[in-house]
Amino acid sequence: MQSQRPPHVVILGGGFGGLYAAKKLRKAPVHITLFDSRNHHLFQPLLYEVATAALSPADIAAPIRKVLSKQKNTTVLLGQAASIDTANRVVHLVDDVIHYDYLIVATGATHSYFGHEQDWSKFAPGLKTVDDALEIRRRFLLAFEAAEREADPDARRAKLTFIVVGGGPTGVEMAGTMSELARRSIPKDFRAIDTTTARVILLEGGDRLLQAYPPKLAARAKRDLAKLGAEVRLNSFVTEIDAQGVKVGQDRIEAENVIWAAGVQASSLGATLGVPIDRTGRVQVLPDLSIPGHPEVFVIGDLAKSVDPKTGKEVPGVAPAAIQMGKYVASMIAREARGTQSSTQRQPFHYVDKGMLATIGRARAVASIKGFNFAGPFAWLLWALIHILQLIGFRNRLIVMLQWAWAYIIFQRGARLITGNSHLELRRSRTDESDLPPASVRPLPQPRAAPAEPARRY
Repeated sequence: MQSQRPPHVVILGGGFGGLYAAKKLRKAPVHITLFDSRNHHLFQPLLYEVATAALSPADIAAPIRKVLSKQKNTTVLLGQAASIDTANRVVHLVDDVIHYDYLIVATGATHSYFGHEQDWSKFAPGLKTVDDALEIRRRFLLAFEAAEREADPDARRAKLTFIVVGGGPTGVEMAGTMSELARRSIPKDFRAIDTTTARVILLEGGDRLLQAYPPKLAARAKRDLAKLGAEVRLNSFVTEIDAQGVKVGQDRIEAENVIWAAGVQASSLGATLGVPIDRTGRVQVLPDLSIPGHPEVFVIGDLAKSVDPKTGKEVPGVAPAAIQMGKYVASMIAREARGTQSSTQRQPFHYVDKGMLATIGRARAVASIKGFNFAGPFAWLLWALIHILQLIGFRNRLIVMLQWAWAYIIFQRGARLITGNSHLELRRSRTDESDLPPASVRPLPQPRAAPAEPARRY
């Protein structure tokens, strides 16, 4: 007698939720197919370190095939889902279709420009992918190169003004690290400009930074950013972004470098499930993270709008929550595949809040863990330890640990590479010379005078 085939579990997305769900199912009597539009799992909490030239992409990413290579019940495929037909249990890919018995949708979220995607995204890149980080790094480093060749003081000032929109963890981390790099890591590398005069401006629409954190920690983050030289402007809503700067209300700030960290929009795939979604596109899931009418379909991670039944609070869109969701759903599927539990016996998902941490700069961080709020070097060490332990692969952990230790000692960032056609980008970034006479030649700026050495005493 031929044995019944194992249930087919399709996982869409190789982020925290999808990857940990697949790993949890490694011994379950199921066959898993994991799809992702990229071939790597990315540790997003450290993506800003790539954007600010501290780490290389390979330090915080790992090929999904490699991570799951020892799981005999798992197939990894490169592909992108276009829609989901829940009635027929089919996922329509861009170039194919695949049937499922269980479906885990973990396609995450992307940037939200609050209705200005077409106008603002090209001037203010967000930070969600390796490509985003490399683009921000390219623009950031090119700004100093362009300023080094710029003789006009006003144009140079605009090139050395960096605006970060959004005062959440990503915005705070970006602003602090960029300011620290300009003031501590690269001043000796340039001759015509003083990089310590670079302006890093953090714009937040609310009345304080880090809205999810206790007010005292938000105030501490603001003070730490000020000590690093960053300007924080609260109650500041951006109304316009273009190639030359931003408008905040009626005030304009001339700046050629803007980074977006203000909002997120859930993956558009959630809208194809035929169930209610909120204004950001998140799917309103049941207590067991399934969708109404389809106990075989689960939505997890940033795409899910889930309320913890024990606390009545919404589960936050953070990496620990996605990991817990992935493990929870995988455990239920494994029990049902073994026949030890039915879909009617499921227990609701409960999120265990292990605390929140955000780094601001070298030895500067804030932490809120189990009712204890603290900041400073200890919070930074705890933040670094937790992030290193969560990295996939021993090699990644070791490299990141060594690079952080080295950078801490010498204030240097070893990944300051400008990729792409930097010469053409540099030319485009300079002041427009189309109105100058054909014979005009712009003089290059002269090196700064070296500071006088103190008189020696014998």
